[in-house]
Amino acid sequence: MADPLHAPGTLGIDFGTSNSAAAWRGQQGPARLLPLEGQARVMPTALFFHAEEQGTHFGRDAMAQYLDGEPGRLMRSLKSLLGSALLQERTAVHGRPVSYQDVIGMFLRRVADRAREALDGRLPQRVVLGRPVHFVDDNPQRDGQAQQALAEAARLAGLGEVHFQLEPIAAALDYEQRLEREALVLVVDIGGGTSDFTVVRLGPERMRAAERHSDILATSGVHIGGTDFDQRLNLAQVMPLLGYRHTGSSGREVPSRVFFDLSTWHLIQWLYAPKALADARALRSDYADARLHRRLMAVLEQREGHRLADAVEQAKIQASSLHADAPVDLTWLEPGLQALVSAPILHTQLQALLGQVVACALECVRLAGARPQALDAIYLTGGSSALRTLREVLQQSFPGVPQIEGDLFGGVASGLACA
Repeated sequence: MADPLHAPGTLGIDFGTSNSAAAWRGQQGPARLLPLEGQARVMPTALFFHAEEQGTHFGRDAMAQYLDGEPGRLMRSLKSLLGSALLQERTAVHGRPVSYQDVIGMFLRRVADRAREALDGRLPQRVVLGRPVHFVDDNPQRDGQAQQALAEAARLAGLGEVHFQLEPIAAALDYEQRLEREALVLVVDIGGGTSDFTVVRLGPERMRAAERHSDILATSGVHIGGTDFDQRLNLAQVMPLLGYRHTGSSGREVPSRVFFDLSTWHLIQWLYAPKALADARALRSDYADARLHRRLMAVLEQREGHRLADAVEQAKIQASSLHADAPVDLTWLEPGLQALVSAPILHTQLQALLGQVVACALECVRLAGARPQALDAIYLTGGSSALRTLREVLQQSFPGVPQIEGDLFGGVASGLACA
């Protein structure tokens, strides 16, 4: 007998640091990505609270509202708050205090509402959320608290009791739908906030089994992702124009905390608080070059921190995809002012971070009891896996192993719906 309240099948939701997606799979057949913003099947994980109209905007619309200069607050990279003490901090949203966990719930409710629309007004009773291998590195207690907080946010969003699956395993299940023979695969899932790995045996015969734990040979992960790459580039190429590493008349460097926060998506909004602004103004005496301090204060007082971070992210993407110089236009801050991101800069500035990421991948293969050359393929998913510099480092560490690009933004959601 058909359930009048719930759609059949499974809803998979990939709540990502930078982008989110949802997919549905019926009782048989392939998973189908659902439109979340217009016809787009991937939505930036962003909210904008419009101060005048008291409305909430999501995804690309949220980013556009902010970048167009509309009055209000932008929030991005909320997933990075899971497992941190900031999650239960309260902030004013449309005149009332809400926690950042509640804000995550608002975003998940938007995803749920769009999925319900796409499924004729009914959500499946079974909902599977993705999670990284580690929300928090080397702290199982905080990691468990992060998953519990995400489950509570999902409940507040009307999703009921959700199941969880590791994101790289979900990516593997998506890849398996297209395999014609058995393969030993390293799944590389590089998202906005984490890099996760799984060594797994996949194949047409194996996918028929009801129990797959023996096919998962190892998992590993590290809390490094695309937003960390952006922060590193921002600190190296842009923040010196605002005074980072600037030596004042006292012979000491300007205190650096404000520059690290200004380069970190989920911390930027805290710099607009009255105390943070007062602290930044007080840094004037640490500067020998007053022009650098004026630039810093202009960014903070005009609330342009997210605009700056977005410009660096777009330059990173352009430099990687085109293998060419990508200017960061800062003429809105000062006539003629610009920074630069290039392929050599990507290589130099990201070398240490990418070294940690690839070391984690090699450790995953070691834990699986396999040798790198025994792999049949490296399956790439997650938006930051498109970074050319990353792929080059992987090629050096796994010579001769084919790199297969999956659906970078929708693959995890599709795999969650198949979980």
